[in-house]
Parts: sequence; C-alpha cells; structure tokens
Amino acid sequence: MTKETSFIPCWTLTPQGDQPQAIEKLVSHLQEGLSEQVLLGVTGSGKTFTIANVIAKTNRPALIMAPNKTLAAQLFQEFKSLFPKNHVEYFISYYDYYQPEAYIPSSDTFIAKASTINEDIDKMRHRSTRSLIEHRDTIIVSSVSCIYGLGEPDEYLRSRILIEESQKLGRDEFLSELLKINYFRNDVSLERGKFRVRGDTVDVLPAYEKEKAIRVVFSGKKIEKITIIDALRGTKIENLSSVSLFPASHYVLNRDHIDSICENIRGDLAVELKKFRDAGKIIEAHRLEQRTLYDLEMIRELGYCQGIENYSRYLDGRQKGEPPSTLMDYFPKDYLLIIDESHVTVSQIGGMYRGDRMRKETLVNYGFRLSSALDNRPLNFDEFKGRMGQTIYVSATPGQYELERSGAAIVEQIIRPTGLVDPLIFVKPAKNQIDDLFEEIKVTVSKRSRGLVTTLTKKMAEELTQYLMDKGILCRYLHSDIDSLERVEILRDLRKGVFDVLIGINLLREGLDLPEVELVAILDADKEGFLRSRTSLIQTVGRAARNIQGRVIFYADRVTKSMSECLDETDRRRDKQIQFNKDNNITPLQILKNIPEDMRKLYHLDYGDEFYEEMEESALTDDEKKALKDDNKFEKYIEKLTKKMKENAAQMEFEKAGEFRDRIAYLKNFFLKSQTKETI
Repeated sequence: MTKETSFIPCWTLTPQGDQPQAIEKLVSHLQEGLSEQVLLGVTGSGKTFTIANVIAKTNRPALIMAPNKTLAAQLFQEFKSLFPKNHVEYFISYYDYYQPEAYIPSSDTFIAKASTINEDIDKMRHRSTRSLIEHRDTIIVSSVSCIYGLGEPDEYLRSRILIEESQKLGRDEFLSELLKINYFRNDVSLERGKFRVRGDTVDVLPAYEKEKAIRVVFSGKKIEKITIIDALRGTKIENLSSVSLFPASHYVLNRDHIDSICENIRGDLAVELKKFRDAGKIIEAHRLEQRTLYDLEMIRELGYCQGIENYSRYLDGRQKGEPPSTLMDYFPKDYLLIIDESHVTVSQIGGMYRGDRMRKETLVNYGFRLSSALDNRPLNFDEFKGRMGQTIYVSATPGQYELERSGAAIVEQIIRPTGLVDPLIFVKPAKNQIDDLFEEIKVTVSKRSRGLVTTLTKKMAEELTQYLMDKGILCRYLHSDIDSLERVEILRDLRKGVFDVLIGINLLREGLDLPEVELVAILDADKEGFLRSRTSLIQTVGRAARNIQGRVIFYADRVTKSMSECLDETDRRRDKQIQFNKDNNITPLQILKNIPEDMRKLYHLDYGDEFYEEMEESALTDDEKKALKDDNKFEKYIEKLTKKMKENAAQMEFEKAGEFRDRIAYLKNFFLKSQTKETI
C-alpha cells in the first residue's frame, strides 16, 4: 500500500558554518549502521536545516519527537516549508483539557474522566497514520504522546474501505461498512467522521479531512460515480476512479470478534470478582461487576463504550502485560528517530509510564476498573528503546544518558551560518528587577525589537503582563493553560509585531525560533532549581542568540553554581565563534527568517472561515459598514448606540436596551477582528 516516493527538498540555501561537516558525519554514522548519535548544536546554528538535509540524503521516513506541543508545532511548520511536496504531519495529544479517571482512597473520592477533544488536532492525528500507511515520504513531528496506545496498525489497515467506480456494492452494504469503522450518520450536517444520505447519494467526510468530502453515487447494486466535493458548499472538485476510507477511530472493533472479546472480558471479570469476594471486599466486587457489565452491554449493542481504551488489550488480542501499539508501530523498520531537545524529551519518555501506572493501580485495587486497564498505557522506557529506529539526539545541552549511549558519535555544531555569536549576559540586582525590566523593555521596544521575560510562576507571569500593559507595553503571557494551537498563534503574533513582549515560565526555553527577540530577561535567576538549572539557563539564553543585538539579563542578588556554569559555557562558545569569524574574515549578520504560514492554513483548519465572515458582514447595515471604515466614525456610532441603550433602560424598556447592548458588543468584536487583519 505504501507508495515508494522520494523526499523532495525545497530550499535554495546551501549548508554553512558547522552544518556541512555535521551533515556529513551524521549521514556517515547512519550508513555505518550506528544506532545512536548526538547532534550538539547551539541555538541558532540551524539544527533543523541540518536534520532536513540528513533526511533528504538518506531518503527515509522520520519521526521527530519534541518535548512540548509548542515546539512540535514550530518544527512542523519548519519541516513543512522545507518539504512542501512531501507528507509532513503533526501528531500531539488531542485533548485541550484532560482530567484522567482517578480515585483518592484517603478521602474516598472518585474523579470521573473529563476531557475536551480538539477536533482539529484529532484530524491531524488521523492524517498522520494515513500518510504513514499510504506514503513512504512521510515526516511526523510529534510530542511524547506518540508513545501512548493508539490501536493496532494492521487492524487499522484491514478496516479501511476500498471502493472504486463500477464496483458491485449496494448502498446499504456501504452504509453498514461505514458504521463498522465508527462513522456515524448525520443527514442534517456533514461533519468530520460522519456521513450523509440523500437517496442513492452518500456523502462521507473522512476523519482526516475537513474541507473535502467523498461523494459516492449508487445505481442499484453498483457504484456509479465517486467524486471529491467541497464539504461546505457541495460543489464538485474532481472525479475519482477509486478511494480508500480509513476508520474514524484508531480503536476499531472487529464486530466478527465481539462474542469472543466479550467472553474474554467476562472470564477475567469472574476471576477478579472472586479475588475481591475471597478477600471480603464486597463493595469493590459490586462496583467492578456493575461497571464492567454495563460496558459489555454497550460494546455488544454499539460496538463502543465510554473508556473503551481500557479494554484495548482484548480488542488488539494482546496478552496480559504486553505493550500496546503506538504511532511508532505505524513506521517501517528503517525509519529515522530524531529526539529534539533530548535533555528534556528522554526524561519525559521515562516518566510517562510510572505516573500512569500508579494512578491505574489504585483504580484496579478499589474495583473501578478491570486489571486490563493497566495495559492501556504508554510504553515503558525499555519498550520504547525496542521500537527506536536509528536515532539522532538533538540538543544544545545533551544529557548524560544521550552522551553515554552515543559514545564517540557526538557531532558538534557551534558555528552559526550567519557568524552570529552567543549573546552577552549581564547580571543585575533582583531587588528592583521590575522597575529595571520596564526601562530595558522601553529601550527594546523603541528599536522595534521584541523581548522575552521568564518568571517562576503562572501567577507572576499573568500579574507582570497586566502591570506592563497598564504601563502601555503591548505584551502577552504564555503558559500550559493556553490551548496548543493558540500558543502557536501567540508566538507567531510576537514575530509579526502584534505585541512586543512575551512573558512565560519554562515554555520560553527549548527550541523556540524567534529572531526578532533582542532582550531575554530572567527574573529571580538565583532561585536554584529546575527552572534555574544550568541546562535551563543555557536554553533560555539561547532565545537571544538569533539576534545580532541580543542581550540577556540575569536578575539575581548572587551568582549561583548554575549561573556560573552557564556564564562559563557561553564564554567558551563565544570565544570559539569569534575566533572562527576572525580566521575566516566573517562579519556577523542578523538572521532573517520568514514568519511561518498560519498553522490553521497549513492544515486547512481555517476552512469555512471566509464563507462565514462573508455571511457575518452581510448582516451589517449600510450605516454600520460606513462606520467600520473609519476609527472616528466608529467611535461616534458606538456612542450613539450607547446613548439609545441608556435611554431605553431609563424608560424601563430593558428588552430594547438589551438589543442595543448586544449589537454594540457584536460591532466591537467585528471591528477588532478587522483591525487585527489589517495589522497582520
């Protein structure tokens, strides 16, 4: 099924600085069959470009793992621009909010699972697995969520529906097949993972699409025509001779095996109920029996139940304790694994399994779940190592584990292509850090440059943002409570100049590519700990390394060991970079880098926006349209509506007053959106 296609690079730049020797060594090590190696590259040395060259030269599919969603999104955008003709996909956890099922014995508190699934991210995940199965020229940029159970790839492949023009297949048979792979009928609205039926015409919107639907027209017991249509407008895009429809869920239940699956679940239930009852745990036994029997009934009737992933061992046909299938199992055996910011990512991989296991063991011990729930889990570290392809660890500060595993295969990339050297670091007293920071920001903003500020807590980030905004500084804060795709847009807006200063915690460290940032300020730099360790400080300093006037300020009342080591390492690199520039007569140049295309446009997540904006604008009156074109006219128009609202309120006509209030809010929102577009 996989198509043998090649990676087609789309860049005119040639490797510079340390890049040529790094590419040559990395490729040579791979060709020699070396399983693990390190690319030790300083910030701004073009590690992404180096890895892109390695992928192009070896022509092998690649999995690129990043430590967080924000960095994964940035890497996705970069690789998408470098390989626009190939299949570059984005795979992260699809939850905007996730509260896992848990039980706290000390207070007898059960916390039910609560989550909000981001439909756009779920679409990206389906595109990832589809691309891996259908195309060899695939690069997946992922967070650590790629080590979580995903559903068995062979079953996912077997479950796809293959249809072609003139095929003998009745409409009802086709609908039955769609239901088996978790597509649901909705004749009112065509949505992702749903199908619509109108006579002998069936429209299907695949789980991996949003704007393009598949229209299948039947004639008796035969497929007459297959067409791609615009999902919103219903207009024809192109005719197809054949098409593959992949399941709407990665967990596909083979209905032919339902009886045996339910029998296995009942058998394990009987064993575990006996254990509870023999131990005198009657409440736990009753609880487990009720919950499991309810789930069994749902599986029999619907082929699905809430929390079906806890029965994934039975669905996949795995033995007790056997690891689940993950995204890594969808890759061919010769794939490349790139672990970006490995000093963080490797430890995350090791910690995922232990945290998940502790929580689920409590649920199992108190009768909330069958022990099979323990096998719905991320890979442990040994299992992960068993699935690794040839691996390149990428970091400016690689950890001890990576250095030991790679031995002598450590490739340094310290010289930047533009000749830029590491930024100067200044240490200032923490006593009046906010006042001094405000003055530094004013200087930075006056030069039309950007600033990053790191704090120790979310609360401080939010309060500092409000303080600076009150002082007239355009700024935003960034932390883990902000949705994944919104974080990407915030970073993009910083580069575009929509605002000037970004404030955050540890999300402002690894890998963020922001050439416009001149100032990096680290508040309370002497508070020794994870956020102010040697590695964290070096990574944070690197955010100013892409700007020719980059400077870093440590606000501290003493120089800690971590600060001292960071200062020494920065000086070592600066000395080497300055000497290289001197020997080669290089004048450092500012890094100029295009602002990546809107993430929503790259994945067509903005589909329908223009259509709905046109509808929204058509709802405006002529007077409102005129007012929106001029700031002064708009302000006067709002004053006029506000006056009418107050008059109606004074006359006790609250319904009319409410209508004016809602209209004012609507117009202000419309005006704000139009202003933002003009700024962009």
